[in-house]
Amino acid sequence: MGDKKPPLIIIAGPTAVGKTSVSIEVAKNINGEIISADSMQIYKYMDIGTAKISKTEMNGIEHYLIDEIYPDDSFSVSDFQSKATEYIALIRDRGKLPIVVGGTGLYINSLVYDLDFTQAISNWELRSKYIEKAKQYGNQCIYEELKELDIESANRIHINDTKRIIRALEIYHETGKPMSYFYKDFRKENDKYNIIFIGLTMDRDKLYERINRRVDIMIESGLIEEVKKLLNMGYSEDLVSMQGLGYKEIIQYLKGNYSLDESIEILKRDSRRYAKRQLTWFRRDKNIEWINIHDFDNSNKLIDCVVKNIKEKL
Repeated sequence: MGDKKPPLIIIAGPTAVGKTSVSIEVAKNINGEIISADSMQIYKYMDIGTAKISKTEMNGIEHYLIDEIYPDDSFSVSDFQSKATEYIALIRDRGKLPIVVGGTGLYINSLVYDLDFTQAISNWELRSKYIEKAKQYGNQCIYEELKELDIESANRIHINDTKRIIRALEIYHETGKPMSYFYKDFRKENDKYNIIFIGLTMDRDKLYERINRRVDIMIESGLIEEVKKLLNMGYSEDLVSMQGLGYKEIIQYLKGNYSLDESIEILKRDSRRYAKRQLTWFRRDKNIEWINIHDFDNSNKLIDCVVKNIKEKL
Protein backbone atom coordinates (compact mmCIF):
# COMPACT_ATOMS: atom_id res chain seq x y z
CA MET A 1 0.00 0.00 0.00
CA GLY A 2 1.27 3.49 -0.89
CA ASP A 3 3.08 5.67 1.64
CA LYS A 4 0.84 8.67 0.98
CA LYS A 5 -2.29 7.01 2.26
CA PRO A 6 -3.33 7.89 5.78
CA PRO A 7 -2.82 4.99 8.20
CA LEU A 8 -5.74 3.14 9.74
CA ILE A 9 -4.88 0.70 12.50
CA ILE A 10 -7.24 -2.16 13.25
CA ILE A 11 -7.05 -4.42 16.30
CA ALA A 12 -9.47 -7.33 15.99
CA GLY A 13 -10.03 -10.68 17.63
CA PRO A 14 -12.57 -12.78 19.52
CA THR A 15 -14.54 -11.70 22.55
CA ALA A 16 -12.60 -11.73 25.88
CA VAL A 17 -9.18 -11.98 24.19
CA GLY A 18 -8.07 -8.68 25.73
CA LYS A 19 -8.50 -6.19 22.86
CA THR A 20 -9.61 -3.35 25.17
CA SER A 21 -6.58 -3.26 27.47
CA VAL A 22 -4.11 -3.82 24.62
CA SER A 23 -5.66 -1.05 22.49
CA ILE A 24 -5.49 1.50 25.33
CA GLU A 25 -1.76 0.89 25.82
CA VAL A 26 -1.13 0.95 22.08
CA ALA A 27 -3.05 4.23 21.74
CA LYS A 28 -0.91 5.77 24.49
CA ASN A 29 2.26 4.65 22.72
CA ILE A 30 1.39 5.90 19.24
CA ASN A 31 -0.75 8.97 20.03
CA GLY A 32 -3.94 7.25 18.92
CA GLU A 33 -7.67 7.47 19.56
CA ILE A 34 -10.06 4.53 19.45
CA ILE A 35 -13.14 3.82 17.37
CA SER A 36 -15.16 0.88 18.68
CA ALA A 37 -16.22 -1.75 16.14
CA ASP A 38 -18.55 -3.53 18.55
CA SER A 39 -22.21 -3.83 17.55
CA MET A 40 -23.39 -3.90 21.20
CA GLN A 41 -21.22 -1.29 22.93
CA ILE A 42 -22.79 1.39 20.75
CA TYR A 43 -25.96 1.22 22.90
CA LYS A 44 -26.50 3.42 25.93
CA TYR A 45 -27.49 1.73 29.25
CA MET A 46 -26.09 -1.63 28.07
CA ASP A 47 -22.83 -1.72 29.99
CA ILE A 48 -22.36 -4.95 31.92
CA GLY A 49 -23.62 -7.39 29.30
CA THR A 50 -21.46 -5.77 26.60
CA ALA A 51 -18.31 -5.64 28.79
CA LYS A 52 -18.24 -1.94 27.94
CA ILE A 53 -15.10 0.00 28.75
CA SER A 54 -15.50 2.44 31.65
CA LYS A 55 -14.28 6.05 31.69
CA THR A 56 -11.58 5.02 34.18
CA GLU A 57 -10.39 2.17 31.97
CA MET A 58 -10.16 4.56 29.00
CA ASN A 59 -7.24 6.13 30.82
CA GLY A 60 -7.65 9.47 29.06
CA ILE A 61 -7.83 7.94 25.57
CA GLU A 62 -10.74 9.31 23.53
CA HIS A 63 -13.22 6.65 22.38
CA TYR A 64 -15.85 6.87 19.65
CA LEU A 65 -18.95 4.82 18.78
CA ILE A 66 -19.56 3.82 22.38
CA ASP A 67 -22.83 4.88 24.07
CA GLU A 68 -23.97 6.69 20.93
CA ILE A 69 -27.50 5.40 20.42
CA TYR A 70 -30.48 4.19 22.46
CA PRO A 71 -31.40 0.49 22.64
CA ASP A 72 -34.45 1.04 20.40
CA ASP A 73 -32.54 2.96 17.71
CA SER A 74 -31.67 1.19 14.49
CA PHE A 75 -28.03 1.00 13.50
CA SER A 76 -26.89 -0.82 10.37
CA VAL A 77 -23.49 -1.72 8.94
CA SER A 78 -23.99 1.18 6.57
CA ASP A 79 -24.47 3.52 9.55
CA PHE A 80 -21.30 2.18 11.13
CA GLN A 81 -19.34 2.61 7.91
CA SER A 82 -20.32 6.27 7.50
CA LYS A 83 -19.94 7.19 11.19
CA ALA A 84 -16.57 5.46 11.53
CA THR A 85 -15.32 7.16 8.34
CA GLU A 86 -16.30 10.56 9.82
CA TYR A 87 -14.48 9.76 13.07
CA ILE A 88 -11.37 8.56 11.23
CA ALA A 89 -11.19 11.97 9.52
CA LEU A 90 -11.86 13.80 12.80
CA ILE A 91 -9.10 11.90 14.63
CA ARG A 92 -6.64 12.64 11.84
CA ASP A 93 -7.61 16.33 11.96
CA ARG A 94 -6.73 16.25 15.65
CA GLY A 95 -3.25 15.05 14.71
CA LYS A 96 -3.84 11.59 16.14
CA LEU A 97 -3.85 8.07 14.72
CA PRO A 98 -7.22 6.30 14.34
CA ILE A 99 -7.35 2.80 15.85
CA VAL A 100 -10.44 0.68 15.14
CA VAL A 101 -10.93 -1.95 17.84
CA GLY A 102 -13.54 -4.68 18.00
CA GLY A 103 -14.86 -8.07 17.15
CA THR A 104 -17.83 -7.34 14.86
CA GLY A 105 -16.41 -8.70 11.61
CA LEU A 106 -18.83 -7.06 9.23
CA TYR A 107 -18.22 -3.63 10.80
CA ILE A 108 -14.47 -4.03 10.37
CA ASN A 109 -14.85 -5.30 6.81
CA SER A 110 -16.91 -2.25 5.92
CA LEU A 111 -13.74 -0.19 6.46
CA VAL A 112 -11.08 -2.61 5.23
CA TYR A 113 -12.89 -3.56 2.02
CA ASP A 114 -14.72 -1.55 -0.57
CA LEU A 115 -18.17 -2.79 0.39
CA ASP A 116 -21.28 -0.83 -0.48
CA PHE A 117 -23.88 -1.37 2.22
CA THR A 118 -26.04 1.58 1.29
CA GLN A 119 -28.81 -0.76 0.15
CA ALA A 120 -28.67 -2.98 3.19
CA ILE A 121 -30.85 -0.69 5.25
CA SER A 122 -32.70 -1.83 8.33
CA ASN A 123 -36.30 -2.72 7.68
CA TRP A 124 -38.07 -2.63 11.01
CA GLU A 125 -41.41 -3.83 9.69
CA LEU A 126 -39.80 -6.90 8.15
CA ARG A 127 -37.72 -7.48 11.26
CA SER A 128 -40.80 -7.37 13.52
CA LYS A 129 -42.58 -9.81 11.23
CA TYR A 130 -39.74 -12.34 11.57
CA ILE A 131 -39.44 -11.83 15.34
CA GLU A 132 -43.16 -12.61 15.66
CA LYS A 133 -42.82 -15.62 13.35
CA ALA A 134 -39.92 -17.00 15.41
CA LYS A 135 -41.92 -16.54 18.61
CA GLN A 136 -45.01 -18.20 17.20
CA TYR A 137 -43.50 -21.08 15.24
CA GLY A 138 -39.97 -21.36 16.66
CA ASN A 139 -36.57 -20.69 15.14
CA GLN A 140 -36.76 -23.76 12.94
CA CYS A 141 -39.35 -22.00 10.80
CA ILE A 142 -37.28 -18.89 9.99
CA TYR A 143 -34.10 -20.98 9.77
CA GLU A 144 -35.67 -23.17 7.06
CA GLU A 145 -36.61 -20.05 5.11
CA LEU A 146 -33.02 -18.81 5.32
CA LYS A 147 -31.76 -22.19 4.10
CA GLU A 148 -33.91 -21.81 0.99
CA LEU A 149 -32.76 -18.24 0.29
CA ASP A 150 -29.13 -18.29 1.45
CA ILE A 151 -27.75 -21.72 2.26
CA GLU A 152 -24.21 -20.38 2.87
CA SER A 153 -25.36 -18.05 5.63
CA ALA A 154 -27.63 -20.74 7.07
CA ASN A 155 -24.65 -23.09 7.30
CA ARG A 156 -22.67 -20.44 9.16
CA ILE A 157 -25.40 -19.26 11.56
CA HIS A 158 -26.54 -21.40 14.49
CA ILE A 159 -30.22 -22.32 14.47
CA ASN A 160 -30.67 -20.66 17.90
CA ASP A 161 -29.13 -17.37 16.79
CA THR A 162 -32.42 -15.59 16.10
CA LYS A 163 -30.83 -12.17 15.68
CA ARG A 164 -28.42 -13.22 12.93
CA ILE A 165 -30.99 -15.39 11.11
CA ILE A 166 -33.34 -12.41 10.95
CA ARG A 167 -30.57 -10.05 9.87
CA ALA A 168 -29.63 -12.43 7.02
CA LEU A 169 -33.27 -12.62 5.89
CA GLU A 170 -33.58 -8.85 6.12
CA ILE A 171 -30.49 -8.29 3.96
CA TYR A 172 -31.81 -10.75 1.39
CA HIS A 173 -35.22 -9.08 1.15
CA GLU A 174 -33.78 -5.56 1.16
CA THR A 175 -31.01 -6.04 -1.40
CA GLY A 176 -32.13 -9.05 -3.42
CA LYS A 177 -28.75 -10.61 -2.62
CA PRO A 178 -27.86 -13.16 0.06
CA MET A 179 -25.81 -11.96 3.05
CA SER A 180 -23.06 -14.33 1.88
CA TYR A 181 -22.68 -12.14 -1.24
CA PHE A 182 -21.46 -9.31 0.99
CA TYR A 183 -18.99 -11.65 2.71
CA LYS A 184 -17.61 -13.48 -0.28
CA ASP A 185 -13.91 -13.05 -1.03
CA PHE A 186 -14.07 -9.82 1.00
CA ARG A 187 -14.51 -8.01 -2.34
CA LYS A 188 -12.08 -5.25 -3.29
CA GLU A 189 -9.70 -3.75 -0.76
CA ASN A 190 -10.37 -0.19 0.35
CA ASP A 191 -7.51 1.84 -1.10
CA LYS A 192 -8.24 5.02 0.89
CA TYR A 193 -6.07 3.95 3.82
CA ASN A 194 -2.78 2.31 4.63
CA ILE A 195 -4.41 -0.45 6.67
CA ILE A 196 -2.40 -2.01 9.47
CA PHE A 197 -4.43 -5.01 10.58
CA ILE A 198 -3.53 -6.79 13.84
CA GLY A 199 -5.40 -9.85 15.11
CA LEU A 200 -5.14 -10.92 18.74
CA THR A 201 -5.56 -14.59 19.50
CA MET A 202 -4.82 -17.14 22.23
CA ASP A 203 -5.09 -20.83 23.00
CA ARG A 204 -8.75 -21.78 22.55
CA ASP A 205 -9.15 -23.56 25.90
CA LYS A 206 -7.71 -20.56 27.72
CA LEU A 207 -9.96 -18.23 25.74
CA TYR A 208 -12.99 -20.32 26.71
CA GLU A 209 -11.92 -20.16 30.37
CA ARG A 210 -11.72 -16.38 30.09
CA ILE A 211 -15.17 -16.23 28.50
CA ASN A 212 -16.68 -18.37 31.28
CA ARG A 213 -15.04 -16.19 33.93
CA ARG A 214 -16.20 -13.02 32.20
CA VAL A 215 -19.81 -14.24 32.31
CA ASP A 216 -19.45 -14.96 36.06
CA ILE A 217 -18.10 -11.42 36.57
CA MET A 218 -21.04 -9.98 34.59
CA ILE A 219 -23.50 -11.77 36.87
CA GLU A 220 -21.60 -10.63 39.99
CA SER A 221 -21.49 -7.06 38.64
CA GLY A 222 -25.27 -6.87 38.29
CA LEU A 223 -26.21 -8.08 34.79
CA ILE A 224 -29.62 -9.28 36.01
CA GLU A 225 -30.37 -5.83 37.48
CA GLU A 226 -29.20 -4.18 34.25
CA VAL A 227 -31.59 -6.29 32.15
CA LYS A 228 -34.47 -5.65 34.61
CA LYS A 229 -33.77 -1.92 34.42
CA LEU A 230 -33.83 -1.93 30.60
CA LEU A 231 -37.16 -3.79 30.58
CA ASN A 232 -38.55 -1.38 33.19
CA MET A 233 -37.46 1.55 31.00
CA GLY A 234 -39.77 0.13 28.34
CA TYR A 235 -37.20 -1.49 26.06
CA SER A 236 -38.89 -4.52 24.52
CA GLU A 237 -37.26 -7.94 24.54
CA ASP A 238 -37.90 -8.02 20.77
CA LEU A 239 -35.42 -5.24 20.04
CA VAL A 240 -32.24 -6.19 18.16
CA SER A 241 -30.23 -4.81 21.09
CA MET A 242 -32.14 -6.93 23.61
CA GLN A 243 -31.55 -10.03 21.47
CA GLY A 244 -27.81 -9.55 22.05
CA LEU A 245 -25.68 -12.04 23.96
CA GLY A 246 -26.08 -11.57 27.69
CA TYR A 247 -29.50 -9.96 27.39
CA LYS A 248 -31.69 -12.58 25.74
CA GLU A 249 -30.46 -15.31 28.12
CA ILE A 250 -31.24 -13.24 31.23
CA ILE A 251 -34.64 -12.25 29.79
CA GLN A 252 -35.46 -15.98 29.50
CA TYR A 253 -34.50 -16.41 33.16
CA LEU A 254 -36.64 -13.42 34.21
CA LYS A 255 -39.58 -14.87 32.27
CA GLY A 256 -39.18 -18.14 34.19
CA ASN A 257 -38.24 -20.18 31.11
CA TYR A 258 -34.86 -21.14 32.60
CA SER A 259 -33.34 -21.29 36.04
CA LEU A 260 -30.53 -18.79 36.68
CA ASP A 261 -27.93 -21.58 36.42
CA GLU A 262 -29.35 -22.71 33.08
CA SER A 263 -29.32 -19.14 31.74
CA ILE A 264 -25.71 -18.66 32.81
CA GLU A 265 -24.65 -21.95 31.20
CA ILE A 266 -26.45 -21.04 27.95
CA LEU A 267 -24.79 -17.61 27.97
CA LYS A 268 -21.36 -19.17 28.48
CA ARG A 269 -21.97 -21.72 25.75
CA ASP A 270 -23.28 -19.15 23.26
CA SER A 271 -20.41 -16.75 24.06
CA ARG A 272 -17.91 -19.54 23.34
CA ARG A 273 -19.68 -20.30 20.08
CA TYR A 274 -19.61 -16.62 19.19
CA ALA A 275 -15.85 -16.47 19.82
CA LYS A 276 -15.37 -19.51 17.60
CA ARG A 277 -17.36 -17.84 14.79
CA GLN A 278 -15.33 -14.65 15.19
CA LEU A 279 -12.06 -16.58 14.86
CA THR A 280 -13.35 -18.42 11.79
CA TRP A 281 -14.42 -15.10 10.28
CA PHE A 282 -11.13 -13.28 10.86
CA ARG A 283 -8.93 -16.25 9.92
CA ARG A 284 -10.26 -16.04 6.37
CA ASP A 285 -8.56 -12.66 6.00
CA LYS A 286 -5.00 -13.04 4.78
CA ASN A 287 -4.15 -9.39 5.58
CA ILE A 288 -4.30 -9.90 9.34
CA GLU A 289 -1.03 -10.17 11.22
CA TRP A 290 -1.81 -12.52 14.10
CA ILE A 291 -0.28 -12.07 17.53
CA ASN A 292 -0.77 -14.84 20.09
CA ILE A 293 -1.06 -13.36 23.57
CA HIS A 294 0.51 -16.50 25.10
CA ASP A 295 3.76 -15.93 23.21
CA PHE A 296 4.59 -13.23 25.80
CA ASP A 297 5.26 -13.73 29.48
CA ASN A 298 3.95 -10.26 30.39
CA SER A 299 1.68 -7.61 28.96
CA ASN A 300 4.46 -5.05 28.44
CA LYS A 301 6.23 -7.37 26.00
CA LEU A 302 2.93 -7.95 24.19
CA ILE A 303 2.29 -4.20 23.88
CA ASP A 304 5.88 -3.62 22.69
CA CYS A 305 5.39 -6.24 19.97
CA VAL A 306 2.07 -4.72 18.77
CA VAL A 307 3.50 -1.17 18.81
CA LYS A 308 6.66 -2.24 16.96
CA ASN A 309 4.53 -4.03 14.38
CA ILE A 310 2.45 -0.89 13.79
CA LYS A 311 5.38 1.55 13.72
CA GLU A 312 7.19 -0.53 11.08
CA LYS A 313 4.21 -0.13 8.76
CA LEU A 314 3.42 3.55 9.39
